[in-house]
Amino acid sequence: MSTRSEEDCDLLVIGSGAGGLSAAVSAAWHGLKVLVVEKEPVFGGTTAWSGGWMWVPHNPLAREAGIEEDGQAVRTYLRHELGNHYDEARIESFLAAAPEMVSFFRQHTSVQFIDGNKIPDMHGNTPGAGLGGRSVCAAPIDGRELGSLATTLRPPLPEISLLGMGIASGADFAHFLNATRSWSSFGHVVRRIGRHALDFVRHGRGMQLVNGNALAARLLKSASDLGVDLRSKAPARRLLSRDGAVIGAVVGHDGRETRIMARAGVVLACGGFPHDYERLRQLVPHNPTGREHWSAAPRSNTGDGLRLGESVGALVDGGLAAPCAWAPVSLVPRRGGSFGHFPHLAERAKPGLIAVTADGCRFVNEADSYYDYIDAMLKAVPPGAEPVSWLICDHRFQRRYGLGFAKPAPLPITPYIASGYLKRGNTLEELARACGIDPDGLNDTVARYNEAAAQGRDPQFHRGETPYNRMGGDWAVKPNPSVAPIGDGPFYAVRIVPGSLGTFAGLKTDERANVLDAQGRAIAGLFAVGADMASIMGGTYPAGGINLGPAMTFGYLVGRNTATNVGARKVRAGS
Repeated sequence: MSTRSEEDCDLLVIGSGAGGLSAAVSAAWHGLKVLVVEKEPVFGGTTAWSGGWMWVPHNPLAREAGIEEDGQAVRTYLRHELGNHYDEARIESFLAAAPEMVSFFRQHTSVQFIDGNKIPDMHGNTPGAGLGGRSVCAAPIDGRELGSLATTLRPPLPEISLLGMGIASGADFAHFLNATRSWSSFGHVVRRIGRHALDFVRHGRGMQLVNGNALAARLLKSASDLGVDLRSKAPARRLLSRDGAVIGAVVGHDGRETRIMARAGVVLACGGFPHDYERLRQLVPHNPTGREHWSAAPRSNTGDGLRLGESVGALVDGGLAAPCAWAPVSLVPRRGGSFGHFPHLAERAKPGLIAVTADGCRFVNEADSYYDYIDAMLKAVPPGAEPVSWLICDHRFQRRYGLGFAKPAPLPITPYIASGYLKRGNTLEELARACGIDPDGLNDTVARYNEAAAQGRDPQFHRGETPYNRMGGDWAVKPNPSVAPIGDGPFYAVRIVPGSLGTFAGLKTDERANVLDAQGRAIAGLFAVGADMASIMGGTYPAGGINLGPAMTFGYLVGRNTATNVGARKVRAGS
């Protein structure tokens, strides 16, 4: 590969998820010349596949709604949740800057938000847990506003979209679940699908952008509006350094390598290592070959940023509570023999479903978070046994709520059974044999569960007793929206394997997102954001949005701070 002459910029951003684009937009708005390089042919990273929610305590949308909470409540919650992993300097930096980040993007860019004022923290029994007002999400956007950029945006994850159409959490999702029960919901769904079909014919993709796809789209549009140079199919090959400081990178593009000199520094935002099999083998205990972990993040997230950082003396923090943002995943057969990775984020909290291991026993409050589910599963499975579990439900449940990738009525269930994705049994014994579950154990578990569930109780795991559990349930079910008996057959099951939404272990950084060396000193000119930064939550998962909230916030800080530093240098040079 040939090398051409050098180029220069103020800030070079490697990666195009929320963290990287946040840094790019912030720096460009503050006057810097910014270049974003992305190795994929599309922009948006894991963000474009995500739910798009950001955990931002004391955010301006909550305050505008009259939600004012004691500033110490959030700190109390995090201290209890994070324990020894509580990094006061980085937490304080995040809490101070996160509301500013939301205000900045609202006032100066195309990134607009909707509130999550009714979304509680995940662990409602922990002191300081919030009942709402700590979350925001990107507002939906019409993809046509992006113009030609729309074709460069990563489309939604196929496994969690409907024919390529993203479905927003909240009211939109509820309409799809109620399409056969409500004329207004039916009309909503018909309009959405009709518009999607029209967009697909005209533009080759859906244009009703929601969730993380909307966040990535809004960031991409904002970057373009501010003159950020956006280059796809441009992998970073190596960092350039001088006298211990990072001064740029060598980037591949169009069959050539270019030396990009970056006056203000380089931002690593490559999405962590969810598909770096060697690092997974080293850091994930249940993963002896590196391939026994199934992430829902893009397959191109292979640890580039971590390796680039290590090449100049940075350290990966592998001592977190967990190396990954655990999530239960089922493997969806695709044409050609490959498998898609479906993250189970919604149906587990609905009433009438349980999760069991191979002995047929429950092991978790199914309505707790996706992280908690896998954490409990890994602890429940005996050493040496394959870490799998099964979600079990009856026919009524599957037709009402769906089961993983198997959509609810009116979509047919037969293809999912024929592909082997769903297992079916007319009796629990038949289902157990099809899954390799102990039949007696499953029968006993369902009998015990049903006895209490008939009264809306779950004495074994207390399902439905926290606001987070109840939020994910079905409020039409009384007295407990998260609990109902499993009825008559036929019964269905889907096999769950350990997966993730991304990774937590990343490069050690300080409160300004400066990457640190082995002595804890900042490596001049090198920053890490998003999943390339070791999670400020220490490998725990206290609330939804604890990945994107810090990613957006520290990206914003890097852009603002580097602009300030460059400005100061220019003043000194001209004095």
